[in-house]
Amino acid sequence: MGGPGRRRPADAALLATDPIAPIPFRANPLTGIGLKVGSAFSFTLMSSGIKWVGAEFPTGEIVFFRSAFALVPLALWLLLQGAFLQSVRTDDVSGHVLRGIIGSGGMFCGFVSLAFLPLSDSVAIGYESPLFTVVLAAFLLGETVRAYRWSAVGVGFLGVMIMLAPHLREGALGSGEMRATIGAGFGLVGASCAAGATIQTRRLTERETTGAIVLYFTLLTTALGAATAVLGWKLPSVAEFAVLVLIGILGGIGQILLTMSYRHADASLIAPFDYTTMIWAVLIGWFAFGQLPSGSIMVGGAVVAGAGIFVIWREGRLGLRREKGAAAGGGRTT
Repeated sequence: MGGPGRRRPADAALLATDPIAPIPFRANPLTGIGLKVGSAFSFTLMSSGIKWVGAEFPTGEIVFFRSAFALVPLALWLLLQGAFLQSVRTDDVSGHVLRGIIGSGGMFCGFVSLAFLPLSDSVAIGYESPLFTVVLAAFLLGETVRAYRWSAVGVGFLGVMIMLAPHLREGALGSGEMRATIGAGFGLVGASCAAGATIQTRRLTERETTGAIVLYFTLLTTALGAATAVLGWKLPSVAEFAVLVLIGILGGIGQILLTMSYRHADASLIAPFDYTTMIWAVLIGWFAFGQLPSGSIMVGGAVVAGAGIFVIWREGRLGLRREKGAAAGGGRTT
């Protein structure tokens, strides 16, 4: 990693093809970490708002507000970057539609999970997404996944079973635990959809700009959310409307901070700070909803987070090997 102002080899190509990233990569780890933590905090506040109104409004209506008002900060940011017109251009409409459908499915399931589970529980189950990504990358992208990462995936799934055990015990479906069981199931489906969206995003980044990927996904989820109006929406009060609008704006701000964070530090360094969402979720869940995570959630969440951090670390090591192999003329990497 070079000093401030120096570009990594990959950045020249990125800046030439991606109008959302006109600023060169600068080695400023503390800034990158700060932006990543800010993104995690913004997304957790957004999830708190969704939980606040989740029991009162149809999920499709919440998806609409989450997406429609996220367009406000995203569009302003693209305009300030001088990248809005470039972001509208695309050569792969079907790829964006597929990514939008998968991602929207994850959004719908995640919001249902938030309505049925304590905030910290829903966040912890969502940590399974990076591990699902490893599995899908192996089967759909043909990536070589060796023993280290398969072991991490296995440990991560063990952590999920620890978290789910209280909700899956005998008799749970016939008791007051039914809501939690349903919420956990939707959380897992949402995490798998998020992993699928990540895989499709990897495919799109080969020929599409980041701005186009973000913009078209947000537009499509807005349209899909709006389509559910025929099923019946609730007219919000002034206060409820303000919360719904804030949910969307926080989602857009979180996306911007997330994108900016990767301009200042390597992904392998800052990605683990995504797990700070659990800190925010516990604190907000406690003060706003009077909910504290159970022991099984804390233990299982720690196991899943540890496995996810190992996968991120391993991906970083493999990325360095690939760069060295390419510099040496194409050595074998695993």
